[in-house]
Amino acid sequence: MAGSLIVTQFLAVWAILGQFSQASAAENVQLRRNPLAFLQDGNIRVIQSAVDWPSRRASILQGMEAVMGPFPETAKRGDLRFKRLDQPVKVSRHTRQKVSFEPTPGTVVKAWLLVPQNSGGMPGTAKFPAMLCLHQTISIGKDEPVGLGPTHSKRQAFDLADRGFVCLAPDYPSFGEYPCDFKDPAWKSGSMLAIWNNSRAVDLLCSLPEVDPERIGAIGHSLGGHNSLFTAVFEPRLRVAVTSCGFTAFPRYMKGNLTGWTSSRYMPRISVVYGNDPGRMPFDFPEVLAAIAPRAVFISAPSRDDNFDPQGVSDSVAAAAGVFRLLGVPDRLQLRVPEGGHDFQEETRLEAYDYIAKVLVDQTAIRPPATRGN
Repeated sequence: MAGSLIVTQFLAVWAILGQFSQASAAENVQLRRNPLAFLQDGNIRVIQSAVDWPSRRASILQGMEAVMGPFPETAKRGDLRFKRLDQPVKVSRHTRQKVSFEPTPGTVVKAWLLVPQNSGGMPGTAKFPAMLCLHQTISIGKDEPVGLGPTHSKRQAFDLADRGFVCLAPDYPSFGEYPCDFKDPAWKSGSMLAIWNNSRAVDLLCSLPEVDPERIGAIGHSLGGHNSLFTAVFEPRLRVAVTSCGFTAFPRYMKGNLTGWTSSRYMPRISVVYGNDPGRMPFDFPEVLAAIAPRAVFISAPSRDDNFDPQGVSDSVAAAAGVFRLLGVPDRLQLRVPEGGHDFQEETRLEAYDYIAKVLVDQTAIRPPATRGN
């Protein structure tokens, strides 16, 4: 116990002072690959106790913020100015309605709100579980997840609403009906702007009388896939995050060329500050996955994805799995590697829907560990 306390105290200081930035290039690579590793007195050490994890997790968020910019303080959450822009339209087994909200004053985000037509949520309540449904890189933005796009494989909001989930599908900045030039100095990256908007979208879902605020998740493909993960790291109310073709370890992305991550829509500091060098990055996806624990993560990484190398996904999951085991919830990190390319294959998509239901509907299927909080 005394040794664990010493480690915890050191990690707390390490997280505050940002000692990850003092690591050598080789040490930095080891830290990024192993979420349980930390640097102490010039040596790489490994966390052995769950009580030490929160401080290591804090350092992961610090590394992400070094690239993305700071996550806004909770005190900055003002009136959402929620509006219903038209009348709900019946579609399949749900209704679809265009809405808007303001994550920050003067910034209007439009979204589709889908509400199931059946009368039930959990037995004995009229409230439904809810999902934040995030679109891929596509000009029509929010229209695709609700079934208004060219294919069915990305219509997660449509499918989940038919299955009894309230779904909110907002536009990512610069897509759909959300013009954005990313010149606002308040935001260091489009990624953090989107994370904040998504967190405010969770505020919106929690405010709806038909939504159970204890049963909310996020799902997305490609851009929407890593957007779901990033949001889940900073938004603890998300109980499950589903990502399809959403990431790979930075050294495996395009053979280590991170240029694709560096536009103003995403994280320009990867180029400006870190020289597109995976070895200099202060965070990587093994840590992103681990930072979501002990909440649930479902990953689809098709075998022939030409954007996000599936080996880098498997490596990230293997590294993050140690944290889920340490916290007593190994089954909450799920990986599927279906045959196919950069798409959300039907069989895996249906598995993802079933897994979401296990987490948010049949909550007895994935219980928290008996000796720790969730």
